[in-house]
Amino acid sequence: MASDRLYDDPDLVAFYDIENGWTADSEYLKTMAEGRTSILDLGCGTGLLAAGLAHGGGKRVVGVDPAAAMLDVARQRPGGDRVRWIEGDGRTIRLDESFDLVLLSGHAFQVFLTRDDQIAALKTIAAHLSPNGQFVFDSRNPVVEEWKEWTPAESERDIEHPVLGTVLAWNDVRHDPQTGIVQYDTFYRIADDRTYSAQSKIAFPSYDDLVAMIDEAGLVVERWLGGWDGQPFTTRAPEIIPIGRRC
Repeated sequence: MASDRLYDDPDLVAFYDIENGWTADSEYLKTMAEGRTSILDLGCGTGLLAAGLAHGGGKRVVGVDPAAAMLDVARQRPGGDRVRWIEGDGRTIRLDESFDLVLLSGHAFQVFLTRDDQIAALKTIAAHLSPNGQFVFDSRNPVVEEWKEWTPAESERDIEHPVLGTVLAWNDVRHDPQTGIVQYDTFYRIADDRTYSAQSKIAFPSYDDLVAMIDEAGLVVERWLGGWDGQPFTTRAPEIIPIGRRC
């Protein structure tokens, strides 16, 4: 995977929690984590979710992310001392530990652009699951073509930065129909007309592709969700969310 300034540049990372924050996926995963004693958050980013899951103690929580700038935020956040943070690649990392719950949320799975990389990430999940452990991750359903909403006209928005004040944000997007890869740009323009920007690429594997790769990785799905509201997956659902275990 190529370096992405959206996650590697501290100036851009400062916008991450403002844009994402604690959302429906966080709430669902918090409920799912109840009763679990060990949790691995692959692609933990700025650590908001992992720190939230570790709140109250009694759980072994590990957050893994390849971006040092994201982990810098994670370590400094309230509750960050309850999580073990590790800089690592979700395709190759092996901790020689097992977990009751392994999760990969925030569409982090989509940063793996090739089938080989996607299977490698799934094998990482399998390698860290305890015999009775569960995994969960999310990927946008390509049938819905959500990227069509990421044009400047559709995506322009004002956000409030705690230091910079009101910031104008927008995206731009290009879709390659041959590979299915979506390249999107993110822009933040502050009051003095300085603009921070990043270019990102993500994949949109299909449901059928995910079924085949999950099987190849030695995992089995017990439930497919179509959104973090808990509704079952259908062909037009916005999300593809498998929940399962090791074979």
